[in-house]
Amino acid sequence: MLAEADGTVPHGSDSSMRTSNINNNINPDSSIVISKMEDVVIPFSSDVPCDNNGQRMWWAFLASSMVTFFGGLFIILLWRTLKYMWTVCCHCNIKTKEAQKVNNPANNQPADRALKGPDEKEEAPASEVGWMTSVKDWAGVMISAQTLTGRVLVVLVFALSIGALGIYFIDSSDPIESCQNFYKDFTLQIDMAFNVFFLLYFGLRFIAANDKLWFWLEVNSVVDFFTVPPVFVSVYLNRSWLGLRFLRALRLIQFSEILQFLNILKTSNSIKLVNLCSIFISTWLTAAGFIHLVENSGDPWENFQNSQSLSYWECVYLLMVTMSTVGYGDVYAKTTLGRLFMVFFILGGLAMFASYVPEIIELIGNRKKYGGSYSAVNGRKHIVVCGHITLESVSNFLKDFLHKDRDDVNVEIVFLHNISPNLELEALFKRHFTQVEFYQGSVLNPHDLARVKIESADACLILANKYCADPDAEDASNIMRVISIKNYHPKIRIITQMLQYHNKAHLLNIPSWNWKEGDDAICLAELKAGFIAQSCLAQGLSTMLANLFSMRSFIEIEEDTWQKYYLEGVANEMYTEYLSSAFVGLSFPTVCELCYVKLKLLLIAIEYKSEQRESRSRKRILINPGNHVKMQEGTLGFFIASDAKEVKRAFFYCKACHDDITDPKRIKKCGCKRPADGATTPGNSGSQKETGVRFKADCNIVEDEHPSTLSPKKKQRNGGMRNSPNCSPKMMSRHDPLLIPGNEQIENMDMNVKRYDSTGMFHWCPSKDIEKVILTRSEASMTVLSGHVVVCIFGDVTSALVGLRNLVMPLRASNFHYHELKPIVFVGSLDYLRREWETLHNFPKVSILPGTPLSRADLRAVNINLCDMCVILSANQNNIEDASLQDKECILASLNIKSMQFDDSIGVLQANSQGFTPPGMDRSSPDSSPVHGFVRQASVTTGSNIPIITELVNDSNVQFLDQDDDDDPDTELYLTQPFACGTAFAVSVLDSLMSATYFNDNILTLIRTLVTGGATPELEALLAEENALRGGYSTPQTLANRDRCRVAQLALYDGPFADLGDGGCYGDLFCKALKTYNMLCFGIYRLRDAHISTPTQCTKRYVITNPPYEFELVPTDLIFCLMQFDHNAGQSRTSLSHSSHSSHSSSKKSSSVHSIPPSNRQNRSSKTREARDKQNATRMNRMGQEKKWFTDEPENAYPRNIQIKPMSTHMANQVNQYKSTSSLIPPIREVEDEC
Repeated sequence: MLAEADGTVPHGSDSSMRTSNINNNINPDSSIVISKMEDVVIPFSSDVPCDNNGQRMWWAFLASSMVTFFGGLFIILLWRTLKYMWTVCCHCNIKTKEAQKVNNPANNQPADRALKGPDEKEEAPASEVGWMTSVKDWAGVMISAQTLTGRVLVVLVFALSIGALGIYFIDSSDPIESCQNFYKDFTLQIDMAFNVFFLLYFGLRFIAANDKLWFWLEVNSVVDFFTVPPVFVSVYLNRSWLGLRFLRALRLIQFSEILQFLNILKTSNSIKLVNLCSIFISTWLTAAGFIHLVENSGDPWENFQNSQSLSYWECVYLLMVTMSTVGYGDVYAKTTLGRLFMVFFILGGLAMFASYVPEIIELIGNRKKYGGSYSAVNGRKHIVVCGHITLESVSNFLKDFLHKDRDDVNVEIVFLHNISPNLELEALFKRHFTQVEFYQGSVLNPHDLARVKIESADACLILANKYCADPDAEDASNIMRVISIKNYHPKIRIITQMLQYHNKAHLLNIPSWNWKEGDDAICLAELKAGFIAQSCLAQGLSTMLANLFSMRSFIEIEEDTWQKYYLEGVANEMYTEYLSSAFVGLSFPTVCELCYVKLKLLLIAIEYKSEQRESRSRKRILINPGNHVKMQEGTLGFFIASDAKEVKRAFFYCKACHDDITDPKRIKKCGCKRPADGATTPGNSGSQKETGVRFKADCNIVEDEHPSTLSPKKKQRNGGMRNSPNCSPKMMSRHDPLLIPGNEQIENMDMNVKRYDSTGMFHWCPSKDIEKVILTRSEASMTVLSGHVVVCIFGDVTSALVGLRNLVMPLRASNFHYHELKPIVFVGSLDYLRREWETLHNFPKVSILPGTPLSRADLRAVNINLCDMCVILSANQNNIEDASLQDKECILASLNIKSMQFDDSIGVLQANSQGFTPPGMDRSSPDSSPVHGFVRQASVTTGSNIPIITELVNDSNVQFLDQDDDDDPDTELYLTQPFACGTAFAVSVLDSLMSATYFNDNILTLIRTLVTGGATPELEALLAEENALRGGYSTPQTLANRDRCRVAQLALYDGPFADLGDGGCYGDLFCKALKTYNMLCFGIYRLRDAHISTPTQCTKRYVITNPPYEFELVPTDLIFCLMQFDHNAGQSRTSLSHSSHSSHSSSKKSSSVHSIPPSNRQNRSSKTREARDKQNATRMNRMGQEKKWFTDEPENAYPRNIQIKPMSTHMANQVNQYKSTSSLIPPIREVEDEC
């Protein structure tokens, strides 16, 4: 630094001359003599030939820059002036020449172009088409960031500029001007190399510039003018001047552009933030450099006597306290130039500080807290969860996904949502921080998908908002998410929730959507309706299935209450495991019994690979198949168990090692050699030589339904005994179609009648107009419905569609015979039902009563006290913001029905079956059947005894359904009494299917098979095309689809299992039902107060899932079981025959038609009967003009005499007591289905 006039001078060290102030009496050998004209000296060493007079040469450095700048500017202006003058001169000459050629038409067009002037440049000069243009284009490509070379060059120039700025920071600790040897100063050599590169780059920019004048005045050009030439002067003079090298800091303004070239900055906020920061910092550093220069040099007119020693960083500090208006005063400018600069800098710097800093802080504050990127961990999979991310949906998902009953879940969950989580959700993420991460973004943005590493994710799960007001819009949003994800990475596995069934068809339009590769759509409306429909067939089944597919922790209760047994069953879940090779070749019932008795596991289904050629590589899930299915190597089994570790017993079981073990906990992996292709290649049956393994199509059900289509040889072979395990020779002789007169003609007629849909999975009839199924209140009253399903639906013309087809399809599954179908009556708004009718018009036995479920008159008209199930649904639930009021309609309707009172006289007619007779048993012959009649329910005199299932949206509203329970409002849904009893169902229980499907995609297929009645991907593709079921002729292939299991309830107080009903063991019942009838029991539906000895027990029942072997049974228990398809039930068709002396009646399982047995009917005079018959005939003829009435069976049903079973004494007494009222019941009729 320059010394002050007090006699102190700076001294150097070695060749670098980096010195500090020294005393006045310095050694003459190490310094030059102070000039009389100047009071400052230039420090030097003996190795540097510097001026002996100590003359300062700063003006030479400054002059090089000024001459370069103004000289170039002068040349550019001079060139432009000459060019303009030349252009004006040439323009005048052209006008003179064109005036002489005005009469030449051949030259008119060129003349017009010339007259347009040079500014329009329609014709480019010939000189610009040559090599100059080529060079200019080449230079433009070299500096353009649109090419790889240009980007590399731009980034390199910026990096070197920052490097030159760094050299300036290093040299700022030296004096402003010092003598240095270029060949020995390393920093000067590096700076020289940088500036040579800057000079070359400047030349490229100058050549590529279109406007040379504006280029000359650019900031980057000015920086080059005042930094590049002084370096060359330094080499020539062997001295260095710090000078204006601080201007390199202005290159920081381009920092955001460089980051954009490198694709680092992509959002507008990030670009704006970097711009503001770079402008602020570059201005700050540049101003500090100027203050550092003038304060350490002094004022020239003061002969540099007023300088002060300030380091560069002290100047940076000074500028910051000045901009912030703090001004501590510890550092300040002493020179006139410095003070003058500070005056102007305060004006601009203060304005910049006041505007830039708040905006920078705002941008940083608004920056997404969760805007980072996911870092994958080696050896650990991760899934991405997006869609509807709320506290409720996330907590439900995590509770099931990370449940302790699962094996060690080594999966990290990455949530992606465009809204930052609230405090509660954030706290939830922090509690699971080891396995959960949250990132803010949208799956519709490919950048955000890259942040969460979607390409390496194991799956992507999309949650839906179940409570949205517009389900179609929510489904559309989720479909767009699927499209975006599949577009980014087509191979990713996606599991998405859908609200409406008809929107699933849009997923099939996505080319990369492939359900065979694990893509699944969980339709909440479809499954919800399916669960409720199964409850119509077996009350309480919805609760049992919901608990099986949800992960629940075991809650132990010491008291002997119904909650104890219910919670023991709740702890069971559905698991899958490959079966041990010890089971290969055994039939399914044998394996099922062995697993239950020895392994304490309940096997309900297997994944089976057929050996048929047409389904060579196809695997299907078979639920409780018969003896015809043998276990293959690597068969996948579906088990009900309380823990995943328990299911491992089925895989480890070895007959040689574990045959004599009684404690199932001791069954662990043994050292026996296992087949190499056992668990590693599940389902591989290439080496299987078992030829007796038959699939569904081989079960000879074709001969049962259509013997006329078979060869005489096959008829004769099956005439004595079926291959079906359900049949015995005695049964066959009684039910063989060939032994029934006229059956041959009937079967031939069946071949030409479409009774099932094209897939053979559902009963079908030609489409009916809605007007033909509408019943008035009086018509419904005269029909005397019984054993039917009443669907109370709330909705209007603006309500979202519930999807009633999904409710009807399980009730019209083809594994029911036609006479077993329960009639369905919809009670609700006709405007709403018209919108749903397009999907219902192909199902038989469906009627509509326009009205409201809150009207007791409408409910009495449909005989709700005689129904098998009353379903209460609402399509208006999501239109209400208050969660507690979303279920108001359903709750009011439920309470309304429960408070109704009925005349007990109707009860004597009821044959509402709460159980069934096992397949193969004759229902008509008491001497040959172990069952003496159907199980009859006691008469319903109060609405509280009517079987009801109510759909709820808000789980907490379940407390309002039962007024006699003591459920706390904060109790979880599955712990409440209405849910345990199967009288309430909420869609929230289906949330657990997301995790269950991720861990095992076969689970969702099993659920669909159980609850939808047989919906398949092929059927979904068909519905996507036509939105309606298509009828099909009965073929062996379609009829084979009827042979599948269905769920039913078995009564214990009568029939073949009555001996076990009173104190017997559940395990004995399980084994007997499985061995004798191939029925697979899996739960109990027990009276709530069965364990309490009270004179008046409550009629409410609750569900017990998979009881242990030694569980004690009571006579009132109903057993959930999977029963085989009953081939014989289709031949037990009924018809009504009337005689003038006696009348016969029959009661079918569906209880659609009822009459009082003739032995108990009051003797009436023939005159009274004739008058009544005449009156009925007149009424029926009058109504037949608008509607046709029919019995349950199709038109071609054959007659058969039926022997009436004797009635119990209790029932006979009821009949005699109310015989006067029974005569008032009109004839029983049903609306014709036209099929």
